[in-house]
Amino acid sequence: MPDIVITEFIDLGPVARLRARYDVLLDESLWQKPEQLKAQVRDAKALIVRNRTEVTRDVLESAVELRAIGRLGVGLDNIDVVECERRSIAVLPAFGVNARSVAEYVLAAALMLLRGSAYFGSAQLASGEWPRIEMGQGREAQSRIMGVIGFGVIGRVTADLARAAGFETICHDAKIEPGTTVSGVNAVDLETLLATSDVVTLHCPLTDTTRNLIGKGELAAMKTGSILINTARGGVVDEVALAHALRTGQLAGAAVDVFTTEPITESVGALFAGLSNVILTPHIAGITVESNARTSAVTVDNVLRVLSGV
Repeated sequence: MPDIVITEFIDLGPVARLRARYDVLLDESLWQKPEQLKAQVRDAKALIVRNRTEVTRDVLESAVELRAIGRLGVGLDNIDVVECERRSIAVLPAFGVNARSVAEYVLAAALMLLRGSAYFGSAQLASGEWPRIEMGQGREAQSRIMGVIGFGVIGRVTADLARAAGFETICHDAKIEPGTTVSGVNAVDLETLLATSDVVTLHCPLTDTTRNLIGKGELAAMKTGSILINTARGGVVDEVALAHALRTGQLAGAAVDVFTTEPITESVGALFAGLSNVILTPHIAGITVESNARTSAVTVDNVLRVLSGV
């Protein structure tokens, strides 16, 4: 039986360091085979996962030798952290390593969506149309406000890039008192952020208090014609309410990288079908060639440190 089980994709360079010391099973499809996963982790010392592997109490009960769970990313809502604590299993997220990738995704999406139909009309030009007036109604970032909800490492890097592009930035975070300034950004309450921001970007974890944080009422409270970007977790936003806000024009656009159920369900996909003011991506905001290499290296380092007792 393997010493270390890896259930999702990982940069192979750091895996070689694991294999130099341990028997490693790398099966990128194992996340969708819960019974096989339980069998493979029975004697494993470490488990390495991304966000699709459900590390439930049932799985943990099978893993009697497990000492560490390396998380190729930062979100922990797919891991039973309480049960891990009870069993003295170290949970090891790779904090900060994908911050630049997420921040660049947010900035690119914000700039594209501010330009309205400019980047979404290639088919019209290819068919011989010349919609210059329609596509020339976009807006600039200069002096517009980006509101950052969740002001950890990713939120702060995003704010830095946004300011470099000309945005003013404000933030809201449950752990930061409104009225204070953090990293040059003024913290405000959620109501103020929603009412004043031209772009709202989400970077908070999914918890009981953030589930459906942005629902029908919050979307209605946003500036008419504003933009929402969600690279946090799907459950933070009410997807039905978001699609409605896009169709009615309450929002000018949205970029959605995360969904309540992943892979996306047919019913959720249907909510956004036919919309020309939305960017949908499959949970890849934090994944680039560079960030995958960093995430994999840091995760392997974390696991090796725990297994060596350091």
